[in-house]
Amino acid sequence: MQHLPSAQPADDSYPSRGQCRSALRPRIDPVVYAAPSANAPLDSDRVERYRREGYLVMDDLFSATEVESLQAELQRLRSDPHLHESPLSITEPGSGALRSLFQVHRCNPLLRRLAADPRLADIARYLLDDEVYIHQSRVNYKPGFRGREFYWHSDFETWHVEDGMPRMRALSVSLTLTENVEQNGPLLVIPGSHRHFVQCEGDTPAEHYKKSLQQQEYGVPSDACLEQLVAEGGIRSVTGKPGSLILFDCNLMHGSNGNITPYPRSNLFLVYNALCNRVVAPFGTQPARPEYLSSRAQIEPLAAAPRFSLESV
Repeated sequence: MQHLPSAQPADDSYPSRGQCRSALRPRIDPVVYAAPSANAPLDSDRVERYRREGYLVMDDLFSATEVESLQAELQRLRSDPHLHESPLSITEPGSGALRSLFQVHRCNPLLRRLAADPRLADIARYLLDDEVYIHQSRVNYKPGFRGREFYWHSDFETWHVEDGMPRMRALSVSLTLTENVEQNGPLLVIPGSHRHFVQCEGDTPAEHYKKSLQQQEYGVPSDACLEQLVAEGGIRSVTGKPGSLILFDCNLMHGSNGNITPYPRSNLFLVYNALCNRVVAPFGTQPARPEYLSSRAQIEPLAAAPRFSLESV
Protein backbone atom coordinates (compact mmCIF):
# COMPACT_ATOMS: atom_id res chain seq x y z
CA MET A 1 0.00 0.00 0.00
CA GLN A 2 1.34 3.43 -0.97
CA HIS A 3 1.10 6.14 1.70
CA LEU A 4 0.48 9.45 -0.01
CA PRO A 5 1.33 12.85 1.49
CA SER A 6 -1.49 14.62 3.26
CA ALA A 7 -1.97 18.22 4.25
CA GLN A 8 -0.14 19.34 7.38
CA PRO A 9 -2.52 20.40 10.18
CA ALA A 10 -2.59 24.13 10.88
CA ASP A 11 -2.74 23.86 14.69
CA ASP A 12 0.52 22.33 15.89
CA SER A 13 0.73 22.61 19.65
CA TYR A 14 4.02 20.69 19.83
CA PRO A 15 6.26 21.62 16.86
CA SER A 16 9.42 19.55 16.40
CA ARG A 17 12.06 18.83 13.73
CA GLY A 18 12.20 20.83 10.50
CA GLN A 19 13.06 24.43 11.39
CA CYS A 20 12.85 23.81 15.14
CA ARG A 21 15.88 24.08 17.36
CA SER A 22 16.48 21.70 20.25
CA ALA A 23 14.62 22.96 23.31
CA LEU A 24 12.48 21.99 26.29
CA ARG A 25 8.91 23.31 26.19
CA PRO A 26 6.30 23.03 28.96
CA ARG A 27 3.62 20.42 28.51
CA ILE A 28 0.24 22.06 27.96
CA ASP A 29 -1.91 18.92 28.36
CA PRO A 30 -2.99 17.14 31.56
CA VAL A 31 -1.32 13.90 32.62
CA VAL A 32 -4.43 12.50 34.32
CA TYR A 33 -7.64 13.55 32.59
CA ALA A 34 -10.22 12.00 34.91
CA ALA A 35 -11.50 13.52 38.12
CA PRO A 36 -10.92 11.58 41.36
CA SER A 37 -13.43 8.78 41.79
CA ALA A 38 -14.16 6.18 44.43
CA ASN A 39 -14.66 3.68 41.61
CA ALA A 40 -11.34 4.38 39.89
CA PRO A 41 -9.33 1.28 38.87
CA LEU A 42 -6.25 2.80 40.57
CA ASP A 43 -6.04 4.06 44.12
CA SER A 44 -5.32 7.73 44.71
CA ASP A 45 -1.67 7.14 45.67
CA ARG A 46 -0.95 5.36 42.39
CA VAL A 47 -2.78 8.01 40.39
CA GLU A 48 -0.74 10.75 42.05
CA ARG A 49 2.52 8.86 41.50
CA TYR A 50 1.66 8.44 37.81
CA ARG A 51 0.83 12.15 37.55
CA ARG A 52 4.09 13.14 39.24
CA GLU A 53 6.59 10.65 37.82
CA GLY A 54 4.95 9.62 34.55
CA TYR A 55 4.97 5.87 35.16
CA LEU A 56 3.82 3.06 37.46
CA VAL A 57 4.90 -0.54 38.05
CA MET A 58 2.31 -3.11 39.16
CA ASP A 59 3.22 -6.70 39.99
CA ASP A 60 -0.10 -8.20 40.98
CA LEU A 61 -2.43 -8.12 37.96
CA PHE A 62 -1.83 -11.51 36.30
CA SER A 63 -1.59 -15.04 37.62
CA ALA A 64 1.43 -17.25 37.09
CA THR A 65 -0.57 -19.47 34.73
CA GLU A 66 -1.64 -16.50 32.64
CA VAL A 67 1.96 -15.33 32.39
CA GLU A 68 3.05 -18.81 31.28
CA SER A 69 0.39 -18.79 28.56
CA LEU A 70 1.64 -15.45 27.27
CA GLN A 71 5.27 -16.56 27.43
CA ALA A 72 4.46 -19.64 25.38
CA GLU A 73 2.64 -17.54 22.79
CA LEU A 74 5.52 -15.09 22.43
CA GLN A 75 7.97 -17.95 22.00
CA ARG A 76 5.70 -19.48 19.33
CA LEU A 77 5.63 -16.17 17.46
CA ARG A 78 9.38 -15.79 17.75
CA SER A 79 9.93 -19.28 16.34
CA ASP A 80 7.66 -18.77 13.32
CA PRO A 81 10.00 -18.42 10.29
CA HIS A 82 7.28 -16.74 8.23
CA LEU A 83 7.11 -13.82 10.65
CA HIS A 84 10.78 -13.00 10.12
CA GLU A 85 9.92 -12.15 6.50
CA SER A 86 6.76 -10.23 7.37
CA PRO A 87 6.61 -6.42 7.02
CA LEU A 88 5.30 -6.47 10.60
CA SER A 89 8.67 -7.65 11.91
CA ILE A 90 11.87 -5.74 12.61
CA THR A 91 15.15 -7.64 12.94
CA GLU A 92 18.36 -6.77 14.75
CA PRO A 93 21.01 -5.07 12.60
CA GLY A 94 23.76 -7.58 11.88
CA SER A 95 22.42 -10.68 13.62
CA GLY A 96 18.99 -10.79 11.94
CA ALA A 97 17.35 -11.84 15.21
CA LEU A 98 13.74 -10.75 15.66
CA ARG A 99 13.69 -7.37 17.44
CA SER A 100 10.03 -6.31 17.24
CA LEU A 101 6.76 -7.68 15.91
CA PHE A 102 3.96 -5.17 15.33
CA GLN A 103 0.16 -5.16 15.17
CA VAL A 104 -0.07 -8.22 17.41
CA HIS A 105 -3.47 -7.16 18.81
CA ARG A 106 -4.97 -7.68 15.34
CA CYS A 107 -3.23 -10.84 14.19
CA ASN A 108 -3.23 -12.83 17.43
CA PRO A 109 -6.46 -13.85 19.27
CA LEU A 110 -4.78 -14.20 22.66
CA LEU A 111 -3.18 -10.77 22.51
CA ARG A 112 -6.34 -9.21 21.11
CA ARG A 113 -8.24 -10.41 24.18
CA LEU A 114 -5.45 -9.18 26.43
CA ALA A 115 -5.71 -5.67 24.96
CA ALA A 116 -9.42 -5.51 25.88
CA ASP A 117 -9.00 -7.00 29.36
CA PRO A 118 -10.39 -4.51 31.91
CA ARG A 119 -7.28 -4.90 34.05
CA LEU A 120 -5.56 -2.86 31.33
CA ALA A 121 -8.25 -1.09 29.32
CA ASP A 122 -10.16 0.26 32.34
CA ILE A 123 -6.99 1.93 33.64
CA ALA A 124 -6.46 3.55 30.24
CA ARG A 125 -10.09 4.70 30.02
CA TYR A 126 -9.86 6.23 33.48
CA LEU A 127 -6.53 8.06 33.09
CA LEU A 128 -7.45 9.33 29.61
CA ASP A 129 -11.13 9.92 30.52
CA ASP A 130 -12.44 8.65 27.19
CA GLU A 131 -13.09 5.52 25.19
CA VAL A 132 -9.80 4.10 23.94
CA TYR A 133 -8.40 2.23 20.98
CA ILE A 134 -5.04 0.60 20.26
CA HIS A 135 -2.79 3.06 18.46
CA GLN A 136 0.05 0.54 18.20
CA SER A 137 0.92 -2.87 19.57
CA ARG A 138 4.16 -4.78 19.44
CA VAL A 139 6.30 -7.43 21.04
CA ASN A 140 9.87 -6.35 21.75
CA TYR A 141 12.46 -9.10 21.90
CA LYS A 142 15.88 -8.17 23.18
CA PRO A 143 17.88 -11.35 22.58
CA GLY A 144 20.78 -12.36 24.75
CA PHE A 145 24.33 -11.35 23.78
CA ARG A 146 23.40 -9.10 20.84
CA GLY A 147 20.23 -7.22 21.75
CA ARG A 148 20.73 -3.62 20.67
CA GLU A 149 19.89 -0.55 22.69
CA PHE A 150 16.87 1.73 22.25
CA TYR A 151 18.10 5.33 22.48
CA TRP A 152 16.38 7.98 24.61
CA HIS A 153 13.12 9.20 23.10
CA SER A 154 9.59 10.37 23.81
CA ASP A 155 7.09 8.22 21.97
CA PHE A 156 4.74 11.18 21.62
CA GLU A 157 7.28 13.21 19.65
CA THR A 158 7.37 10.49 16.97
CA TRP A 159 3.64 9.79 17.11
CA HIS A 160 2.95 13.53 16.74
CA VAL A 161 5.43 14.32 13.96
CA GLU A 162 5.24 11.09 11.97
CA ASP A 163 1.73 9.80 12.75
CA GLY A 164 -0.33 12.93 13.46
CA MET A 165 -1.33 12.27 17.09
CA PRO A 166 -2.63 15.72 18.10
CA ARG A 167 -2.19 15.85 21.88
CA MET A 168 -0.68 14.00 24.84
CA ARG A 169 -3.71 11.87 25.61
CA ALA A 170 -2.25 8.39 25.22
CA LEU A 171 -0.34 5.91 27.36
CA SER A 172 1.61 2.68 27.00
CA VAL A 173 1.53 -0.51 28.97
CA SER A 174 4.49 -2.85 28.89
CA LEU A 175 3.97 -6.36 30.21
CA THR A 176 7.25 -8.04 31.13
CA LEU A 177 7.36 -11.67 30.04
CA THR A 178 10.92 -12.45 31.06
CA GLU A 179 12.93 -11.32 34.05
CA ASN A 180 13.84 -7.67 33.55
CA VAL A 181 16.99 -7.15 35.61
CA GLU A 182 19.65 -4.47 35.74
CA GLN A 183 21.98 -6.46 33.50
CA ASN A 184 19.82 -7.37 30.48
CA GLY A 185 18.80 -3.95 29.22
CA PRO A 186 15.64 -3.07 31.18
CA LEU A 187 13.57 0.02 30.51
CA LEU A 188 15.28 3.22 31.68
CA VAL A 189 13.08 6.21 32.48
CA ILE A 190 13.61 9.83 33.51
CA PRO A 191 10.94 10.47 36.17
CA GLY A 192 9.07 13.73 35.64
CA SER A 193 10.35 14.20 32.09
CA HIS A 194 6.80 13.85 30.77
CA ARG A 195 6.11 17.38 32.03
CA HIS A 196 8.32 18.77 29.25
CA PHE A 197 8.01 18.49 25.49
CA VAL A 198 11.44 18.05 23.92
CA GLN A 199 11.73 19.71 20.53
CA CYS A 200 14.12 17.80 18.31
CA GLU A 201 16.21 18.95 15.35
CA GLY A 202 16.58 17.64 11.82
CA ASP A 203 14.53 17.01 8.70
CA THR A 204 12.88 13.60 8.78
CA PRO A 205 14.08 11.51 5.80
CA ALA A 206 11.65 9.71 3.52
CA GLU A 207 10.53 6.33 4.89
CA HIS A 208 12.44 7.08 8.07
CA TYR A 209 10.48 4.43 9.98
CA LYS A 210 12.26 1.63 8.09
CA LYS A 211 15.55 2.57 9.74
CA SER A 212 14.35 4.18 12.97
CA LEU A 213 12.79 0.95 14.21
CA GLN A 214 16.28 -0.54 14.20
CA GLN A 215 18.22 2.57 15.21
CA GLN A 216 16.58 5.95 15.73
CA GLU A 217 18.52 9.00 14.55
CA TYR A 218 15.75 11.61 14.19
CA GLY A 219 13.28 12.52 16.91
CA VAL A 220 15.93 12.03 19.59
CA PRO A 221 16.69 14.67 22.24
CA SER A 222 19.88 16.70 22.30
CA ASP A 223 22.53 16.01 24.90
CA ALA A 224 21.79 19.36 26.54
CA CYS A 225 18.08 18.59 26.88
CA LEU A 226 18.82 15.16 28.32
CA GLU A 227 21.26 16.62 30.82
CA GLN A 228 18.61 19.06 32.04
CA LEU A 229 15.92 16.38 32.32
CA VAL A 230 18.25 14.04 34.21
CA ALA A 231 19.39 16.85 36.52
CA GLU A 232 15.74 17.36 37.48
CA GLY A 233 14.50 13.77 37.64
CA GLY A 234 17.44 11.35 37.61
CA ILE A 235 17.40 7.99 35.83
CA ARG A 236 15.70 4.82 37.06
CA SER A 237 15.91 1.24 35.85
CA VAL A 238 12.48 -0.37 35.70
CA THR A 239 13.02 -4.00 36.60
CA GLY A 240 10.47 -6.67 37.37
CA LYS A 241 9.57 -10.32 37.39
CA PRO A 242 7.59 -11.90 34.52
CA GLY A 243 4.05 -10.56 34.60
CA SER A 244 4.92 -7.11 35.91
CA LEU A 245 3.03 -4.28 34.27
CA ILE A 246 4.78 -1.00 33.47
CA LEU A 247 2.38 1.82 32.72
CA PHE A 248 3.85 5.04 31.32
CA ASP A 249 2.74 8.34 29.85
CA CYS A 250 3.13 8.85 26.09
CA ASN A 251 5.62 11.69 26.64
CA LEU A 252 7.90 10.06 29.23
CA MET A 253 11.55 10.10 28.14
CA HIS A 254 12.78 6.50 28.10
CA GLY A 255 15.23 4.11 26.46
CA SER A 256 17.24 0.99 27.26
CA ASN A 257 20.80 -0.27 27.12
CA GLY A 258 21.98 -3.14 24.96
CA ASN A 259 21.87 -6.70 26.24
CA ILE A 260 25.22 -8.50 26.29
CA THR A 261 24.11 -11.08 28.86
CA PRO A 262 22.84 -14.59 28.03
CA TYR A 263 19.42 -13.59 29.40
CA PRO A 264 16.88 -12.45 26.79
CA ARG A 265 14.32 -9.77 27.58
CA SER A 266 10.84 -9.90 26.05
CA ASN A 267 8.07 -7.36 26.68
CA LEU A 268 4.62 -6.83 25.18
CA PHE A 269 3.64 -3.22 24.43
CA LEU A 270 0.10 -1.89 23.98
CA VAL A 271 -0.49 1.79 23.26
CA TYR A 272 -3.91 3.11 24.28
CA ASN A 273 -5.04 6.37 22.69
CA ALA A 274 -8.14 8.37 23.60
CA LEU A 275 -10.78 8.18 20.90
CA CYS A 276 -11.01 11.98 20.83
CA ASN A 277 -7.25 12.06 20.14
CA ARG A 278 -7.32 9.88 17.02
CA VAL A 279 -4.59 10.65 14.53
CA VAL A 280 -4.87 13.31 11.83
CA ALA A 281 -2.39 14.16 9.08
CA PRO A 282 1.23 14.01 10.33
CA PHE A 283 2.62 17.22 11.80
CA GLY A 284 5.92 16.63 9.99
CA THR A 285 6.73 16.76 6.30
CA GLN A 286 6.56 13.06 5.45
CA PRO A 287 3.52 10.91 4.63
CA ALA A 288 1.86 8.97 7.43
CA ARG A 289 3.58 5.78 8.54
CA PRO A 290 1.96 2.43 7.68
CA GLU A 291 -1.13 1.16 9.48
CA TYR A 292 0.81 -1.45 11.44
CA LEU A 293 2.72 1.37 13.18
CA SER A 294 -0.21 3.75 13.65
CA SER A 295 -3.87 2.78 13.52
CA ARG A 296 -5.55 5.18 11.12
CA ALA A 297 -7.90 3.34 8.78
CA GLN A 298 -8.98 0.79 11.37
CA ILE A 299 -9.75 2.66 14.56
CA GLU A 300 -11.86 0.38 16.72
CA PRO A 301 -12.83 1.56 20.22
CA LEU A 302 -12.29 -1.26 22.67
CA ALA A 303 -15.63 -2.49 23.92
CA ALA A 304 -16.06 -2.88 27.65
CA ALA A 305 -15.45 -6.54 28.43
CA PRO A 306 -15.69 -8.69 31.53
CA ARG A 307 -12.47 -9.86 33.07
CA PHE A 308 -11.51 -13.22 31.66
CA SER A 309 -8.79 -15.79 32.11
CA LEU A 310 -6.17 -15.93 29.40
CA GLU A 311 -5.87 -19.62 30.25
CA SER A 312 -9.19 -20.25 28.49
CA VAL A 313 -7.96 -19.18 25.04
